[in-house]
Amino acid sequence: MSQPIPTIIHADGRVELASLADISDSSAYNHDLAPVPVAKRQWSALHFSALWAGMACNIPTYMIASGLIASGMNWWQALLTVFTGNAIVLIPILLNSHAGTKYGIPFPVLARASYGVRGSNLPALMRALVACGWFGINAWIGGQAVFVLIKALFPSLARNSGVLIAGFPLAAWLSFLSFWLLNMLVIFRGMDFLKKFESLAAPFVFTMTASLVVWSGAQAGGFGLLLDEPGRYTTPGSFLPIFIPSVTAMIGSWATLSLNMPDFTRFSKSQKDQIAGQIVALPASMTMFSAMGIAITSASMVLYPHMKADQLWDPVTLVGQYSSPVIVVAAMFTVMLSTLSVNIAANVVSSANDLSNCFPRWVSFRTGALITGIIGILTRPWHFLSDPTSFIFSWLLGYSGGLGSIAGVMIVDYWLIRKKVLFLGDLYRLDGVYRYSRGWNLCAVAATVIGCAAAWIGIVVPALRALYDYSWFVGMGFSALSYGVIMKLCALKRDGLGPSPSSQ
Repeated sequence: MSQPIPTIIHADGRVELASLADISDSSAYNHDLAPVPVAKRQWSALHFSALWAGMACNIPTYMIASGLIASGMNWWQALLTVFTGNAIVLIPILLNSHAGTKYGIPFPVLARASYGVRGSNLPALMRALVACGWFGINAWIGGQAVFVLIKALFPSLARNSGVLIAGFPLAAWLSFLSFWLLNMLVIFRGMDFLKKFESLAAPFVFTMTASLVVWSGAQAGGFGLLLDEPGRYTTPGSFLPIFIPSVTAMIGSWATLSLNMPDFTRFSKSQKDQIAGQIVALPASMTMFSAMGIAITSASMVLYPHMKADQLWDPVTLVGQYSSPVIVVAAMFTVMLSTLSVNIAANVVSSANDLSNCFPRWVSFRTGALITGIIGILTRPWHFLSDPTSFIFSWLLGYSGGLGSIAGVMIVDYWLIRKKVLFLGDLYRLDGVYRYSRGWNLCAVAATVIGCAAAWIGIVVPALRALYDYSWFVGMGFSALSYGVIMKLCALKRDGLGPSPSSQ
């Protein structure tokens, strides 16, 4: 039997290890995954608000409204959908955030409590794969912004952009590579630098986007065209069938963070700070930024009647039409900054931690970030953005079911089965209470498979398509219920549930 590992429980409920000596030699430990000491948990509510504002102010958020309006919604229905989806996903985000603040641990380490020390690789890799896809999408958008910025500063590139590769000029690919390298440079500076970066980026992006709203409205003489459109869904009965799957897709935008928010809340000063900062910022920021996108697009319909709808909704393409180099440079710099902000915080941090969890002895946080960047390129992100409706109803809707299945297991495990009590040291030991069956909790794996099967069966069985339209809800509901039942039936005795040899 392994020996107890001393822990310190502070008055506010936060827990830390008295010493890392007992786990530092474990193959399940490395410096990047280690619990954050209480003295170094310095993120305030303001930092979390800035983090969410920075992550919300990005081009996919701007373009989400386009997919909703293209599907037949009017402007206020689109904003209602965005707000509702983000208000709902805030619930699992806060539920999983709690353990990060209490124990100072990242998402993949928290997943060890429910999936096992080795089994946590399953949810970690599922989350990492989605993060790599998102990283590629945002890196491509940022690269296009760099390309437009360069053309504004050096107009000759617009006439001589080089040979075409896969339909894009060589200069566009070089711009993509330069933005990719900028992402790596920022993340290699560490989490303290990221905290400062997000605190500065968020207010700048909001201010610049609001300024662009005012400018475009003044140039067009108002925002009337798009705002006057009644939409196709004029009755509750016609609106509801598109509203529910669209809300599910909105949840998909942050289903990723509903799992790995502990990667950030492990640095929080208190539970109050992380809760207040997230509640204030997430739904409001997403809705406001989507509203700005609608306003700019509506004005642009007057300014550029020759442009196609998909071009009007793509801010990078749209701003490229502006005649003033100053406006183009300012707008593209804002796009670059917002894209960099969300890409690093929402994608690189998570994937780097997840990959490090899978191979703690060989993959550090920085190495994981580099792997994320490489896989992001291999996903060919330019294809995801070719159609805004497929972006929402294929990409966002599809993966939300899988991540919802993981969230259902983790929430039930932490809040209902363990009652928020984890044995911190054993999360880093192969022979601790979270060893289950050779490091795997097969009950969690089974529940996740059940949740994913229920969420995705509508893809292959047309009669069950409704389950796919509700994939996040279905995946979470089925996995949560099945996990609770299976764990009771398994009666796992001490493994991960009973008194720990390192009980604090």
